[in-house]
Amino acid sequence: MPTGVALQDVRSQLFVAAERVLLREGPSALTSRAVTTEAGVAKGVLHRHFDDFDDFLAEFVLDRRARMAPQAEQLLGVAGTGDVVDNIASALSSVFGSVAMAILPLITFRAVLRARLRETWPAGVPILTDAVEMIADYLAAEQRRGRIAPAAEVNSLAPMLVGTAHLLYGDSPPTEATLRTSVSAVIASSLVADA
Repeated sequence: MPTGVALQDVRSQLFVAAERVLLREGPSALTSRAVTTEAGVAKGVLHRHFDDFDDFLAEFVLDRRARMAPQAEQLLGVAGTGDVVDNIASALSSVFGSVAMAILPLITFRAVLRARLRETWPAGVPILTDAVEMIADYLAAEQRRGRIAPAAEVNSLAPMLVGTAHLLYGDSPPTEATLRTSVSAVIASSLVADA
């Protein structure tokens, strides 16, 4: 890119480029050079906007986790409608079918990135923790509507559901039927019949 040409929303441009590299080539290919090449900008552009590459990665992860908020709102919006198992399976499919599955190994294998995230993210792994919160909120909403048993421990069911989905998506995406069967197995005893 020629010197002196203004870039529009360079942070977003770099994040989109990082996501493309991550999805196409995996976490080991995600370097500052790969991101700037993908974005079509000089390498120095990244370092003008971020302290270093791990600072960029931390901001990238937090930006992508913030994009889960609309998914959480959508899931809460369907509480009381449709099939509870289908609603949860669809939400988990949206989370794990996205860039989330590529971000998780990135966080796992980059100690400096984990340390940077700890500065603003006190516990758990971003995206997984958000998914647990999203599912727990949904289950609590269904519980208030009488579709989940009053005695059900929604704060225990949610991490089991997210963990199950994480394992199912670990190698390749499961079929819709497999995901639905697994969700059903986790919450079967908590569903209220004829609700």
